[in-house]
Amino acid sequence: MISIEQINADSKKERRAFVNFHYQLYQSCPQWVPPFRVDIDTMLNKNKHPFYEHSDAESFLAKRDGKIVGRITVLENMPYNKYHQKNEAQFYLFDGIDDKEVFESLFSTAFDWAKQRGLTSLVGPKGFSPFNGYGMLYEGFEHHQMMTMMNYNYPYYIEQMEAIGFEQAVDFVSTYLPSTGTALPEKVMRVAERIIEKKKFKVKKFASKKELISWADPIGQAYNDTFVNNWEYYPLTKNEITFAMKDILMVAVPDLMKIITYEDQVVGFLLAFPDVSKALQRHGGRLTPWGILDMMLEMKRTKWVSLNGVGIIPEYQGRGGNALLYYEMEKIVRDYGFEHIEETQMADTAVMVRKDMITLGAEIYKKHRVFKIDIP
Repeated sequence: MISIEQINADSKKERRAFVNFHYQLYQSCPQWVPPFRVDIDTMLNKNKHPFYEHSDAESFLAKRDGKIVGRITVLENMPYNKYHQKNEAQFYLFDGIDDKEVFESLFSTAFDWAKQRGLTSLVGPKGFSPFNGYGMLYEGFEHHQMMTMMNYNYPYYIEQMEAIGFEQAVDFVSTYLPSTGTALPEKVMRVAERIIEKKKFKVKKFASKKELISWADPIGQAYNDTFVNNWEYYPLTKNEITFAMKDILMVAVPDLMKIITYEDQVVGFLLAFPDVSKALQRHGGRLTPWGILDMMLEMKRTKWVSLNGVGIIPEYQGRGGNALLYYEMEKIVRDYGFEHIEETQMADTAVMVRKDMITLGAEIYKKHRVFKIDIP
């Protein structure tokens, strides 16, 4: 028989038990990349994560005979619901053994939590910010997880979700492009060169992490403007932007972070991250001085790069901004000797970027599905 226990978010011991289950479940999975334990603990801590400044969440453990067999966090994102005129709950940090009773018990608890708040649907996996990975892996289980920028799960999750009655809300795809495919078509190259000559569009480069931090506010505003039409969008607070920037800087190489400006206004960005998945796997989610050093070394060794944050404000997309963006992407791949490029998690709604990547020769090789269900 399954028992469900709500964790006390103020208890380190209970948060630790919730966090550790994930590592126990996936410890023998070679494709899985462990997140930093401290990051997940912070998501649960209502005194530390900026999400709780405007919204709320609770976390639950499923146990059988005293042993943890599953977990789930249920969220109410009030700014998202207000912006999109929705009445939905979200779930995240969901994991469980391959057992129908475990899945049904956890989601029954999530339904009850949502109904108590007057919410009528449940959507997820969908986390504490737009910078958490979306969805459950639906296709591409054989490929390694791109750092902690996306989620990884066993194939049985999909079967169990669909058996409960969950349906597709939106899919996010990741594309793969070998370095040989980044050579821009002549037409795109000419457009980019003309844009550069006119000097209205410019590329802002960063010499240090300190300089990158100083641009946090305009980058955040550009995010709010660029993705305003996207399914997952909601306006981020200043504290959420600052919090996200700190996370980004953990794996950021300033020279790979590009900002596109038009007459000195930020209108787009190209955020490229060396893939340090192997280093993260070696250290099992523990943030230690040796682990940080290993990540820094892996940044120089890796032949993989993730493009996770590529966009131009919609009104500038037809004026050459996109061509300049891909011109800079080609330079990054060439100058740093990357051999494998992943454009990480593009939503169905990111039509222009998806179209451009396919034109460049990228292949969709992973799919993540965000599920939805009307609460019974």
